[in-house]
Amino acid sequence: MGEPARAGPAISVVVPSHDRPLRLRWMLNALEDQTLARDQWEVVVCHDSRGPETGELLRGHPLAGAGLLRELTIEAGHGPGIKRNLAWRAARAPLIAFTDDDCRPPPEWLAGALAAARANPGAIVQGRTQPDPDELGVLHAGPRMRSQEIDPPVLWSQTCNIVYPRAVLEAVAGFDDDLDWVEDVELACRARAAGAPYVGAPDVLTYHAVDSVSLRGVFRAAWRWRDLPGVVAAHPELRAAAAGGGYFWKPRHARLALALAGLATRRPLVGALAAVPWALEAMPAYGPSVRGRIRAATELPMQLGLDLVELAGMAAGSVRHRTVFL
Repeated sequence: MGEPARAGPAISVVVPSHDRPLRLRWMLNALEDQTLARDQWEVVVCHDSRGPETGELLRGHPLAGAGLLRELTIEAGHGPGIKRNLAWRAARAPLIAFTDDDCRPPPEWLAGALAAARANPGAIVQGRTQPDPDELGVLHAGPRMRSQEIDPPVLWSQTCNIVYPRAVLEAVAGFDDDLDWVEDVELACRARAAGAPYVGAPDVLTYHAVDSVSLRGVFRAAWRWRDLPGVVAAHPELRAAAAGGGYFWKPRHARLALALAGLATRRPLVGALAAVPWALEAMPAYGPSVRGRIRAATELPMQLGLDLVELAGMAAGSVRHRTVFL
């Protein structure tokens, strides 16, 4: 008789990537330290990197040598949704753990994700995300520092730390390849509408990088949210998590609209008073010192530009999708 067939992994980690080899290396190194037995998991990375460094990393990393890491490539220019689709379809496990190449999971992450998914069979399980504690010192070092902080479950269903049953992904045909940046919330809405439960698992923690983003990158990212109104139009339950009676994505957008309405009156005092709620919300927190407050005030013009671009993008999306969501 031949040897019995070896069981496949219980959970597959899926990671989309684009020209971030250093961050990806740190993420893979963190996976190398996972406490979950190695025969229980695998990693599939799909990338469209233009430089050779990502491919060299993936082929030379110890996880690849151990047979736990596979690389998929796609031509440059695609969003993360199509990369995730290619990767989860190539994965072998019945559970798919989505994360990003700028995350660094603690050693217990995968074991906790598998346990939470098994405790909630058939459910989408969202874990908790916090800024990387090794990088907290730079979080307020500059005006354009970016990270993620998510206390699950939230309706936006971010894919930096979330587990889907493969059967759920197959039932709804995965991510919408045509969407950019809102493909995660759109997928979760369709999956919930199809009957998949959605639960939070705060103990399933991962860390998100703290990165400095260029001013151009900040404004480009702000404009890319213009597809969100279309998702909200198709899934109106998202308005429950929105501000301003469900018509504004963020409280800052609602307060900025109030400020703009005040300015439109052409009465300086009315405009100034109307702008106060937005300014208090948008001003970064650099402590109560005079120096900290002055620094925060000097960054308000950039915050105003960011919110105006976001609001303009949401307005364009609202017109395109014939719904009001700003």
